[in-house]
Amino acid sequence: MNTQRTITLVAVGALMLAGCSSGDEQATESADTIQAVSTFSILSDIVTEIGGEHVTVHNIVPVGNDPHEYDSTPEDTKAMSDADVYFYNGLNLEGGENGWAARMAESVGLDDDKVVETTDGVEPMYLTDDESEHSINPHAFLDPNVGMIMAENVADGLIDVDPENADEYRQNLDDFLAQLTDMDQRYQQEIGDLDEDRRVLVTSERAYQYMADSYDLLEGYIWAVDTDDIGTPEQMIAAIDFVNEHEPPALFVESNVTPGPMETVSEETGVDIYATIFSDELAAEGEPGDTYLGFLEENLINISEGLQQ
Repeated sequence: MNTQRTITLVAVGALMLAGCSSGDEQATESADTIQAVSTFSILSDIVTEIGGEHVTVHNIVPVGNDPHEYDSTPEDTKAMSDADVYFYNGLNLEGGENGWAARMAESVGLDDDKVVETTDGVEPMYLTDDESEHSINPHAFLDPNVGMIMAENVADGLIDVDPENADEYRQNLDDFLAQLTDMDQRYQQEIGDLDEDRRVLVTSERAYQYMADSYDLLEGYIWAVDTDDIGTPEQMIAAIDFVNEHEPPALFVESNVTPGPMETVSEETGVDIYATIFSDELAAEGEPGDTYLGFLEENLINISEGLQQ
C-alpha cells in the first residue's frame, strides 16, 4: 500500500475522531447544564452571572437590535423548544401580554411554570399620564435597585428548575447583590451629592425615569417613547424650552438613537452633549459596558462627570 496514502488516511481518521470527540463534549456539556433562554442582552448577562457553570444561556435579541420589537430566528425557536426556563423583562419591554416574547413561548408550547418575569415586584412607572399597560416605562433596569429585584427573580427561577444546585445559585446571587449594592452606593454618592441645580438629566428618550427617581434627578427628554428617532416639532420645542429653563450642565444621547435631534437641542441652547450613555442594551462584547455591572458603571461615570462640569 502506498505509504503516503496510508499517512493521509490515518490523518483524516484522526481529524474525524477529534471532530466527533469535540462535538460529543459539547453535546455532553450542553446536556449537563440548564438550558435558559433570555430575551435581551442585559437580562442574559444577569442570568449568566447567577447561573454560573450550571446554566447555558441563549440570548434572543442581539446587541444592536431593538428589544421592543423583534422577529425570531429558527435558532431562537430551537432554543425555546429546548428551554428548561425562559426569562423575560416584562413591564411591556417585549410588547406585553401579546408581544413577541409571549408569542414565542406560546408557539413552542412552553409551560407557564418555566416562564419567569424578572421585573415581578417592581412598581411600574409610566411614560404618560395614561397609566395603561402600553404607557409603562420598561427601562427599570437602569436603576441598580431594580437590578437587585431582577437578580432575585432569576435565582428563584433557576432554583425552581434545578433545586440540586440551589446553594450555588444562592451564593452567586449573594455575590451579585453585593456588587449591585456597592453600585447603588456609588450612584448615591456621585449623583446624589451633586448640587441641586446640577441634578438635571436631559436625554433623547425618557428611559431613565426609574434611575432619576431613585437618585433625585430632574428629567428632561425629547420624546417619551423611542419610536422614529427624529422628534416632532412640538417635542423639539418642549425640549429646548426645558433646557433653557433648567440650564443643565450637559446633555446626553443614548447609544441606540440618532444623535441629530439632541444635536439640534445643543445648537439651539448652547449646552454641549457630554457623552453617549446606554439605555436598553449592553455594549458590544469586549467594549466597556458589555456586562450589566459595566453598563451601570459606564452610565454612572458619564452622567456624574457630565453633571459636575
